[in-house]
Parts: sequence; C-alpha cells; structure tokens
Amino acid sequence: MAQAKKRAKRIKGFPPEKAAELYRRLAHERPDPKTELEYTDPFTLVVAVALSAQATDVSVNKATKGLFRAANTPAKMVKLGEQGVAEHIRTIGLWRNKAKNVIALSQMIIDRFGGETPRTREDLEALPGVGHKTASVVLNEVYGEATIAVDTHVFRVSNRTGLAPETTPDKVEKLLLEVTPDKYKRGAHHWLILHGRYTCLARKPGCPECVIRELCEYQAKTGE
Repeated sequence: MAQAKKRAKRIKGFPPEKAAELYRRLAHERPDPKTELEYTDPFTLVVAVALSAQATDVSVNKATKGLFRAANTPAKMVKLGEQGVAEHIRTIGLWRNKAKNVIALSQMIIDRFGGETPRTREDLEALPGVGHKTASVVLNEVYGEATIAVDTHVFRVSNRTGLAPETTPDKVEKLLLEVTPDKYKRGAHHWLILHGRYTCLARKPGCPECVIRELCEYQAKTGE
C-alpha cells in the first residue's frame, strides 16, 4: 500500500532529460542571455535592480541614464541626495521609497563596506531595498554564480510550462534549482525571463512561435 501511494505521488517539475531539452532549445534561441538593465559595475547594477521592482526594464533604463551620469558611485549618490535621486526616477513606480533606499544603500556601502559593493548574498541582502531576488540577479550577472532569480516572468513560465510548478516565488526557485541541469543553471534565470517577456506572454502566450511548444504542458495553447 505504501509503495503504491509512493508511485502515485507525482514528482513536481520536469524530469532531468526533459528539462535539459527545454533549456537546450532556449539556449539555441538566445545563446548569450543577459539582463536588459543597463549598468557599468556592481554598484550601478544593484541600484538598477532595486529600482526595477514593479517597473519595466525599459522605464528603469530611461531613468538611470541621467541618474548614473550624475552619480555612478556610492559617494556621488550620497552627495546627490534623496531629492536629487528622486528627480531622476519620478517616472518609475514607488519612486519616493526607492530614492530613500538608494541613498541608504549607498551610505551603507560606504560605512560598512569601504565604498565597495559587497559580493556575498548575506551582505547584499543587508543593503536597504535589496532583497533575495535583487541579490540573486547581482550574484548571477556580475559574479557568474548559478543563482536563479524568480520574477513574475520566471514564475509564470515555470508554472505554465510545468517546468517547476509551485505556489510561491521561493518554492519555484527551490524547485528550479532541483530540476535545472547544472550546465544550464548559469543562464536559466535569463532564458526564462526573456522567454516570458517576449514569447510566453501573460495574457496571450505566443505558442505558435514558441521553441518549447512540444515540451510545454500548458493545456490552453494558443493557435490550437
């Protein structure tokens, strides 16, 4: 009886061979995936990712073009001040609170880390306005670590395809790390984001042109 129940219990997520094929196809479509946020170093990436919460990368890039021209180091950012930061980022959501966080994280980098942006998850997450997802993006993009940051696109694609179906971003991240082959973990975060941004759209997924269509377990595919 116990063995029967064990067999009946479905293991979540794609099996290794199927997950590998999904990533192989996404990698073929986008061989060099990377963030679409514009930055020049770890500090400017931390700021850009912190600003991107509830905002598009396009809107953040427009805002940071002038911001980073005025202040591209923690010291310059603190000197610019909260009001100065706010003037540059008024076009993105939650700009008042984000301006406070940018100044606070810049000051902490100066006070606690000698002006150098930290490179460990613990230290990054200690910065005001920098959570688990932001730290994962920085660790992946700048330092090449095999982290997977789960934003709305990654969450949607993981659940819709059946790759890593779970109820919360944290659970999706954990499952993705389990089902994603090691050779694809470095790029997984970017492939899933870009696929969700340009193909597996929220309201109407582009199933006819999707490179992983045959692997996807979504029942209501468009174009059927």
